[in-house]
Amino acid sequence: MQGDIMTRPQGSAARELGLKRGEFDLAVRLGRIRTVAAPDGGRRRVPSAEIERIRETEGFPDTLREQVRVVGTAQAAELMDIPPTRFTRLARAGMLTPAKFYVNRYRAVVWLYLAQELREFARSEINAPLLTGRTPDRLRARLAAGDDLRPRTWRARHASYLLGRSTDPWERAAAIATLLDPTQVAELVESPYERAHLHRLRPEETWYGAPESPTAQVVERILTADHPDEISWLRANLMLRMAEARRLRPAPVPASARTARTEPATATVPVPVTAPAPIAAPEETATRSLWSRLLGRRP
Repeated sequence: MQGDIMTRPQGSAARELGLKRGEFDLAVRLGRIRTVAAPDGGRRRVPSAEIERIRETEGFPDTLREQVRVVGTAQAAELMDIPPTRFTRLARAGMLTPAKFYVNRYRAVVWLYLAQELREFARSEINAPLLTGRTPDRLRARLAAGDDLRPRTWRARHASYLLGRSTDPWERAAAIATLLDPTQVAELVESPYERAHLHRLRPEETWYGAPESPTAQVVERILTADHPDEISWLRANLMLRMAEARRLRPAPVPASARTARTEPATATVPVPVTAPAPIAAPEETATRSLWSRLLGRRP
């Protein structure tokens, strides 16, 4: 009960901070608002002290709203004083990182960017050559190859958020596993009990629609790493996280499985018979069953 008194549900916290729900969710993902695990294991909550800290910040609430203000391609280009085509090329080449996205009614992905980050990018003298004149050869090569790094750069930001809120080695391993294809996870985590544990610890993601919906299917493709370098990094990271988690404690095993592994086999007592007729011994055909396929990513 005391934990409930000292924290607020996310909906209540958003109202107290004067934020729309989308603004609040983005502020949490960007680390502007700290959340803690709920005592009952439900949705994460916001400490009352965190709400007070933010409310006492100079310029509240305008400063907080500006920190989470996002713009689409047209507004972003105008903000940076460049043509929309140049802005899109910079984003596709990985020079600008999306803060969030949504899937429109045509199932097209619409990327949104932090206005604050775009202004900082445009003000930097280092980036001046990217805003005018000829596009650098290395970026032209990426674009000519058809690369679009927007999903990859967004995943990097998303991974940072997931790892930042994880306090347990198993949670960190689960966070990395969400960014890999299930077949990749199955190759690295052979134990079905460990995979089931990772599945239970998957970060709650309710922002992209109902499971198996067309929107969810599009988002799943964005959530899953698809570049060889990115996949290699995630695989290595998952192996390190799993080693750390196993050293801390093993994954839970169902009681029925523990019993099956510890009970001794019952000995068969032969029954003597008289004058047995010769019987041909049947050929042994015992086989070992395969592991079950990897658990699905979402129920």
